Amino acid sequence: MQPPKDTAAVQYSVVIIDDDREMRESLSHLLERAGWVTQSFFKGRDALNHIGRQPPDVILSDVRMPTMSGIEILHEVRQFDGPPVVLISAHGDIPMAVSAMQDGAYTFLEKPFDPRRLLTALTHAAEQNRLAARAARLGERLRNLSGLDRILLGQTPQIQTLREELLDLADIDAPILLQGETGTGKDLVARALHDLSHRADGPFVALSCATLPNDHFEATLFGTSEEPGVLEKTSGGSLFLDEMASCPPEAQAKLLRVLETKEYMRLGSTEVLHADVRLISASNSDLEQAVAEGEFRRDLLYRINTLVVDLPPLRHRKDDLALLFRHFTGECARTYDMQAPDPSQDDLTHLLAHDWPGNVRELRQVAERWVLSSRRGIPSVAAALRLDDPDQQTPKSLRAAVAALERQIISQALVAHEGRMDETAEHLGIGRRTLNEKIVKLGLDKDALL
Repeated sequence: MQPPKDTAAVQYSVVIIDDDREMRESLSHLLERAGWVTQSFFKGRDALNHIGRQPPDVILSDVRMPTMSGIEILHEVRQFDGPPVVLISAHGDIPMAVSAMQDGAYTFLEKPFDPRRLLTALTHAAEQNRLAARAARLGERLRNLSGLDRILLGQTPQIQTLREELLDLADIDAPILLQGETGTGKDLVARALHDLSHRADGPFVALSCATLPNDHFEATLFGTSEEPGVLEKTSGGSLFLDEMASCPPEAQAKLLRVLETKEYMRLGSTEVLHADVRLISASNSDLEQAVAEGEFRRDLLYRINTLVVDLPPLRHRKDDLALLFRHFTGECARTYDMQAPDPSQDDLTHLLAHDWPGNVRELRQVAERWVLSSRRGIPSVAAALRLDDPDQQTPKSLRAAVAALERQIISQALVAHEGRMDETAEHLGIGRRTLNEKIVKLGLDKDALL
């Protein structure tokens, strides 16, 4: 059997199963010369055990073997949705080939076969397997992204980028640091990272370093000789430590050891325990500054910020304000069994003019206050905001508020009319030239919207 001279541009892997040693060696030599990674087995059961641990791109198996036939191997592989199986036999006939194909074999080749025909069949099977795996991963990513759409609401580029970033980072089993102002949703993001990871079936525990007394911090985190701590209770899952800047110095040193060695001890015990947990940290303050001031260990910072996610403040994604406000008012109305009216243009103007120092958390509170005030008549965002800031009587910048509102209205119209400029202009009651000028002036990206 003379192998072709050319080498595969893409390196595929194959498991060869044949009770004939010379045939196994000949097939391995042929495929390795063509650039394949091969593993060969005499017994079908040994091959299946290997495939379960390390699936190849394709399986090449003889049909007639003493301990386990190729058809039996095919049936087992099909049960766990394994790689495609190419069957070969020196005793082939048409009924056997038809039966093998009906049972799910990728193809059936009769010995002796043309090496190029074998390589072509194996390459096509491997390509199809990788395409199917890629499609499955893409489908899973889209399902996860759809789930994130319901958790992290918004259509601005900042929030879309955040959702994509979380999908990319969720399954990387390394410490991650969430940075953002108070109220930006770090707890939601931490939970989403856990739910999207391979640790999703394990526990998720959230702990605020700022609310724990220093003298109880280590006992809570590491446990005592009488009671397990959070690290032990979170084994196999994710631990979310919020407000990391408030972590006591003594606990910082022990936490660093956990991250470096994956080991720790309960207080009052000499037994070394293994830490099987992914650490998600969060801070609304500058940890670099805390390091400079001697309040936080630099070596610990380098450990917890292996991966970093920055959460945008609400003032940087004001185009999401109306969507978020309607979402929160709807939630509140359902909670209190009320009918919430739609916000007026004046309400939206005040929403856009506010700086939102408390971010999404503040917006949720204002939305709840707005809904509840509707019991006494027409609700007012301005009044709801003044309860938080008595000095805020009018928008801080009317021009900025009007521009933001105009940007939102035009964006929604463009999306509703699928970017058709004439229809959008007619809907807005302006000329097409005026619409073009406003799109340029407001910095709208029509392609990004669509």
